[in-house]
Amino acid sequence: MVSARLLALSLFHVSLVACQSSQQASNITGGQPMGTDHLSFPWSRFRLPRYIIPLHYRLLLHPNLTSLSFTGSVQIQIDVQNNTNWVVLHSKGLNITRATILNQNLAHLSDQVLPVLHNPSHEQIGIFSPRVLSSGQKYFLYIEFGADLVDGFHGFYMSTYRTTTGETRTLASTHFEPTSARTAFPCFDEPIFKANFSVRIRRSPEFIALSNMPIVNSVQINADLMEDRFAVSVKMSTYLVAFIICDFKSVTASTSSGVKVSIYASPEKWSQTHYALEVAVKMLDFYEDYFNIRYPLPKQGNISLVSLSLPCHFLLPDLLFFFFSDLVAIPDFQSGAMENWGLTTYRETSLLFDPASSSLSDKLWVTMVIGHELAHQWFGNLVTMVWWNDLWLNEGFAKYMEYISVEATYPDLAVEEYLLHACFAAMSHDSLNSSRPISSAAENPTQIKEMFDTISYEKGACVLHMLRHFLTTDVFQSGIVRYLRKYSYKNARNQDLWDSLANTCSEEDFMSGKHCYSSSQATKNAYLFAGEHLDLTAMMNTWTLQKGIPLVTVTRSGSRLLLRQHRFLRTVLPSDPQWSKLQEGFLWHIPLTYKTDTSSTMHRHLMTTYTDSIPIGEEVSWVKVNTDMTGYYLVHYEDGGWDDITKLLRENHTALSYKDRTDLIHNAFQLVTAGHLPIDKALDLIGYVQKETHTVPLLQGLGYLETFYWMIEHRNEQELTQVLVMYILRFFRTVIDQQTWSDDGSVSERRLRSEVLSLACHLDDPPCLQRARQSFKDWLESNGTLNLPTDVAETVYAVGAQEDHGWASLLHTYNTSLSEAQKNKILFALTCSRDISKLQLLLELGLEGKVIRTQDLSHVILMVSRNPRGQHLAWNFVKNNWDTLVKKLQLASSCIRHILIGTTRQFSSVEELTDVQLFFESIEEQASQLRVTQLVLDIVQKNVRWMQRNLETLRNWLNEQVK
Repeated sequence: MVSARLLALSLFHVSLVACQSSQQASNITGGQPMGTDHLSFPWSRFRLPRYIIPLHYRLLLHPNLTSLSFTGSVQIQIDVQNNTNWVVLHSKGLNITRATILNQNLAHLSDQVLPVLHNPSHEQIGIFSPRVLSSGQKYFLYIEFGADLVDGFHGFYMSTYRTTTGETRTLASTHFEPTSARTAFPCFDEPIFKANFSVRIRRSPEFIALSNMPIVNSVQINADLMEDRFAVSVKMSTYLVAFIICDFKSVTASTSSGVKVSIYASPEKWSQTHYALEVAVKMLDFYEDYFNIRYPLPKQGNISLVSLSLPCHFLLPDLLFFFFSDLVAIPDFQSGAMENWGLTTYRETSLLFDPASSSLSDKLWVTMVIGHELAHQWFGNLVTMVWWNDLWLNEGFAKYMEYISVEATYPDLAVEEYLLHACFAAMSHDSLNSSRPISSAAENPTQIKEMFDTISYEKGACVLHMLRHFLTTDVFQSGIVRYLRKYSYKNARNQDLWDSLANTCSEEDFMSGKHCYSSSQATKNAYLFAGEHLDLTAMMNTWTLQKGIPLVTVTRSGSRLLLRQHRFLRTVLPSDPQWSKLQEGFLWHIPLTYKTDTSSTMHRHLMTTYTDSIPIGEEVSWVKVNTDMTGYYLVHYEDGGWDDITKLLRENHTALSYKDRTDLIHNAFQLVTAGHLPIDKALDLIGYVQKETHTVPLLQGLGYLETFYWMIEHRNEQELTQVLVMYILRFFRTVIDQQTWSDDGSVSERRLRSEVLSLACHLDDPPCLQRARQSFKDWLESNGTLNLPTDVAETVYAVGAQEDHGWASLLHTYNTSLSEAQKNKILFALTCSRDISKLQLLLELGLEGKVIRTQDLSHVILMVSRNPRGQHLAWNFVKNNWDTLVKKLQLASSCIRHILIGTTRQFSSVEELTDVQLFFESIEEQASQLRVTQLVLDIVQKNVRWMQRNLETLRNWLNEQVK
């Protein structure tokens, strides 16, 4: 970081822009702006100085949806804590037309227009005051500005939708996280600068305006212009500010505590909002109870509160408060959703549910996304991380609360089955050397954007899951309630969370800053575990401040279990020269759990050293470590241990829970990739799944076979591909034949049906193809009016897309459907075509952004690359259109990250690895800014080595099985 900073300073370039006079600010006398020739930009760091604190923004915006531009003004009350002549804040792409500073009596400090200096590389402006701003005083900074609405997905941007009559309608919306508020108005655009916001929006009468707070009143400026004035907000960070100008309709209900919840969507999709309303109401009720803190956006009638920095539970009980939460489906939206306080915004597929075309997985997705965003109203909004290095405090918690909230409110959705896969995804990323710690340095906007990844979300959630089971559910919940209460409307760090979880004093003592133990007994962050005081901070720092995942190797020695830990890596073998260096300094405090055949009790042990041992007894015949996979670590059973487990699964697999069985399958194949276990041992282990009755372990075993199929098919290994297909269809014949083409059954049964039939038809299973073709024919003959069973609709469409007429019909339906759920299924089906010219057309339509929206461009590329005939087509498309993709999607966005990973994840040859390396060298300036480029290289290198070590063994094993 030092060298990067020195380079930035050596290339430092400042542009000076003198503000022009404006007729609107008539209070300033004097005709000329102050000169800037003698001034230089006063600040050299990416992060703003801490001696000027914003207190209150009064923001006026006037977007023009015809010219696709906006003008505005902002008055920021600031608290000056050091004598200074400068105010430095953020601004990007704004045309600043006037700036001035006023004292507390609203008198101008200068009779001239103040100079504004720009530092584009840091996205900052500096405003110079000829009169010193005195420490301890408050002032008002007034700025007028304007800009075009962004043609993209961040900042203040335009979006469109098309009606069934073909009319295109325009709206304007915002997405500021992490660093785009500065593109909509000048501001102190860092999480720690929390302030209150008073927003006014001018609009045409045919539109409505929404913001974080309710409208206090609306006034008519003239016959064609209205101004909506919103209540003063609670204290919040700039990235949570939001406003929308649209013509949407809403549906409204109230929670049991009186929170008014509204779901907004374009008028013709209004009927798809009702499920989201039901979910949002249930979720808010759940969270208010779980956190024991009222939904934190209080309003008293139509009058905004003065003391908005106070948490809800501190408000006077005799006042009548109204609470509200708006959820809005935006037609153009890059991510899944955004947690703007009181005005959460969503991609349409994340909020709308059409009973006729949305599947069970669509329903689960909508439920989980709403649970995630509403959890943010407490984790992230009420309590915000100090800086982006601790983003996981927002996203890891919200991700984990998805599972807790959905399990509590919709137990029939069986969401706990999906947490395992979230942890598997995190482990997959974390077992590469290119991973990063949960809490990582991030200074500039590109680095900050890259923090929104699997490590912050999935690993953060899984580490919290482990901690919850370690501390117990009640202690964990009490600790996070203390954390939320103590830091309400404030910012927090990792350490603040550990202190809250470890502190066992009463809430009153905790809120007053007292500790549970005297210094002679234990430190503040001590927790009682197994009769001893534990340093929780020391334990959790091993999970958040170092990257990677531990592998615990287990060996039986008489009555004891011998344990040793080291860093698990899938790209480096123990025999490699660099192995030892990559292991240096990595040690975890691992909360081990285990079960044996002699007891139903789950045993616990905290492993804090490289080697350890635990007594289990001579009579034990098997032991399963990491019970129900509550821990974030892998386990290797050495010296015949895997043979014992394989035998147990074949003879009595129900002796272990379905989570344990799934965990063992995952462990085995991860160890194969890392070179710790022969592939035939892992394949033998999943032989038992013919008797498996639970969906999760069954699909886990099938999933690895499917992964091998994709890798081998992409390599054009035709003979081996045919043998593998024969084995899969024969091995899972009974399961395939048991599936019905309906939406009947439990959640697990429906999930199994959807995935098994999809694979069977892709493998050209004759009965599957016959049924799918007949269903597609019936759908075509109904002119699209037949509602296919939602669990199998995607499979039916994919089979139908293999014929020219079917493909053309699906593309037409895609272009006219009002159901985003149906469009997603159809788009997947279109990319399953074996016709390369059709795949090329889809890529071009995605780049054009009309028939296929730009928001779906990355999905199109990924789905085409998944098709063996489209893999290199998609990769070449990315290389040839790289600059355009970056311009449309932003360099460090999740879309670019997913494109680079998705189009190369099946590469497994040295030639393909070289091709990727050469491409990254050709874009070296951009590639050097991204972590994902090294991640991609790690994945391809891992695949190359996997093929070198395992391909022939797999071939021989399969030939033996299909004799």
